[in-house]
Amino acid sequence: NSDRRILVRTVVIVAVVLAIIFGIKLWQARAAQAARTHHGPFMVSVTAAPVAKIAWQPEIHVVASLVATAGVALTPQLSGQVTGIYFHSGEYVHRGQRLVQIDDSNQLATLAQNLAAEALARINYQRDQHLYAARATSREILDTAHANLQSATATVANDRATLAKLSVSAPFTGWMGVRDISLGQYLSPGTKIAALNVWNPVRAEFTVPQNSSGLIHPGQTVDIAVDAFPGRSFAGRITAVDSDVNPNTRNVTVEAVVPNPHLLLRPGMFGEASVMVGAAQARLAVPTVAITYSTFGDYVYVIEKRKAGPHTLQVAIATPIRPGHTRGKLTAVLRGLHAGELVVTAGQVKLRSGMPVAIKRPGAH
Repeated sequence: NSDRRILVRTVVIVAVVLAIIFGIKLWQARAAQAARTHHGPFMVSVTAAPVAKIAWQPEIHVVASLVATAGVALTPQLSGQVTGIYFHSGEYVHRGQRLVQIDDSNQLATLAQNLAAEALARINYQRDQHLYAARATSREILDTAHANLQSATATVANDRATLAKLSVSAPFTGWMGVRDISLGQYLSPGTKIAALNVWNPVRAEFTVPQNSSGLIHPGQTVDIAVDAFPGRSFAGRITAVDSDVNPNTRNVTVEAVVPNPHLLLRPGMFGEASVMVGAAQARLAVPTVAITYSTFGDYVYVIEKRKAGPHTLQVAIATPIRPGHTRGKLTAVLRGLHAGELVVTAGQVKLRSGMPVAIKRPGAH
């Protein structure tokens, strides 16, 4: 009997507790329903912007490579040991400036010897001229002396040319690259000393598909953007369009010159070339941040007014679109929207299609 009374008491207590909990939950549900009836349903705060119809300038976007206006890998023409280095890595040098000297001691000695031989040949020739004028020698001897003088002069000229090749000079004004040689090193023809490049201006080379080649011509403006300077572009001008179409890629090579007064662009960089082509066209555009990119299709949330009981709500509807090119903070929309529609620009992560929204001003909290 005692155990039965304890069991009954426990059951009664549990029933009372459950009844109290049920009553509280029921009261909360009715209070929430009353609040929704009075204040309306819960809404997600978002910012929005209208779909704008703007004049959109067609552009071609391609990958470009930057190339030095003039560039060469300096190498010696003759073998020998380096006896002098007269430049620093990255130095600005002028045309004709001596950069490297290769041991020329033997060649200087040979030149001195041949200069003496030339002087003797000249003396002999002048003597034979006087003798021939006095009819004291034959024409044959005079001609031989003249030939000997010419041969000696040619030998001296060859020695001087060889000496010049033992001194490496800058073929044009530009910036030196990193030095690849050391003092005392033995160089052979073809051994790289350093690179010499002209960076201002710099050339940009890119290719365009053959179906766009008719839109490209010399004189057009091109904007070059590189990853090293995000958000910045460098304006240049197209200087040449290749006359041939590559039979393998069906692309046409285009060359542009880009001023580079601050030497920010370097040969070997790659970036994106943008060329404006044709006349401006009317296009719908939305802020790029409004677009949600997905493997199942790109879409935006369009804000529409819907009736919900006594309330008129603004709801966000996921709308598939076909985006076009992006320019700055705007992206062209080729299909899916109409001018004047409102699209959500912030708060998409909290949304599901059909959810009520409250539009707040940008920057408001």
